[in-house]
Amino acid sequence: MKASCKKHILEFKQPSGTSRGIMTSKETWFLILNHRGKSGIGECGLLKGLSIDNHEDYESKLKWVCDNIDLGAEYLYHELDEFPSIQFGLEMAMKSLKCQDPFVLFPSEFTQGHDSILINGLVWMGSKSFMKSQIREKLASGFNCIKMKIGAIDFDTEIELLKFIRNEYTAADIKIRVDANGAFNPKEALDKLNRLNELELHSIEQPIQPQQYDDMARLCSQSPLPIALDEELIGIIPISEKKKLLETVRPHYIILKPSLIGGYRKSQEWIDLAKNNSICWWITSALESNIGLNAIAQWTYTLKNELHQGLGTGSLFTNNIMSPLIVKNGTLHYQTNLNWNFNLS
Repeated sequence: MKASCKKHILEFKQPSGTSRGIMTSKETWFLILNHRGKSGIGECGLLKGLSIDNHEDYESKLKWVCDNIDLGAEYLYHELDEFPSIQFGLEMAMKSLKCQDPFVLFPSEFTQGHDSILINGLVWMGSKSFMKSQIREKLASGFNCIKMKIGAIDFDTEIELLKFIRNEYTAADIKIRVDANGAFNPKEALDKLNRLNELELHSIEQPIQPQQYDDMARLCSQSPLPIALDEELIGIIPISEKKKLLETVRPHYIILKPSLIGGYRKSQEWIDLAKNNSICWWITSALESNIGLNAIAQWTYTLKNELHQGLGTGSLFTNNIMSPLIVKNGTLHYQTNLNWNFNLS
C-alpha cells in the first residue's frame, strides 16, 4: 500500500468570527491511499487554536503515518491519540479504500439521493448589521433551526438580534441554538443564561471555558436553558474519563466533532456513554472541506438522530472541493447527478 498527504488551505468567502477571533483561512490535509488499483481518501481537518493536535510536528506525524502505512490501521490509530484529526483522516481513508466508490463510505438512502439530513443554519459573529443579514438569509433559505455564535460583541446587542428573530418567528416555527465558545465568566453565566432563556432558545453550547467542572456542573443543574458541551469533550481520551465527565457535569446535550475527538470510533464511545446517562447529542463538522464533511454526513445519516445536525459548513469556502453535497431548504442532500472533482492519483 502507498500513502501520501496533500496540504490544502481553505479560504473563507468572508472573514468568519468566533469568540476566539476572526478566521480568513483554514489548513487541512488530505491523506490518499493507493492499493492494488484502488484509492481511498481521508481528510485530517486540523483546527488551530482548538484541536489538541495543534503541534509543531503535525506535518511530520502525518508523513510518519504515510511512511508506516503498512503497519496497519489499528496500530497507527492507537499511536495517534494526541492527533485526533489524523486518527479520523486515517479511519476515513481506510474506509474509503474498501468501498466500491471511494466517496461513498456508507451507502444509504442519503447517498442514493432519496433522503436528506436536517441541519442548522450557522450565523457567524460580526457587526449587528452583518449578523442580521445572515439571519435573514438563513430564514429565507428555508432553515427552521438557526445556530448563532455569541460572546464576541456586546451581550445586549446579541439579545437584540435574538429578539429580532423571536419577533418574527415563534419557538414552534424556528429553533434557535446559541454557541458561546466558552465566552462567559462563570460568575455571570447563570444571569446570562436566565436572560437568554426568556427568548425560548433550544440550547446553548459551551457557555464557559472547558475544565471548570464544578462551575459547569452547577450551571447544568441550575440553568433553565439546556446546556450542550462542545469544547469540553476535546482531549478527553480514556473512556473512564469520558464517563466521569458526563456523570459529574450532567449536561443536557453533547456535541460531537469527529475531527476533534478521534473519528467515528471515539465519537461512538461518547454516544454510547451519553445514551447510558440519558444525554442527547448531535454531530457537527469542524470546518473540514467537502471531503471530510461528506464522510461525517454519511456516517451521521446512519445514526438516525432526529435532531438538527451541524453540517452546514460546506459553502463557507471559495476553494472547496466540488462535490454532490448541496444544502436545500435547511437540509443536506447528496445530489447523485453531481460529481466529485478530486484527483486520487
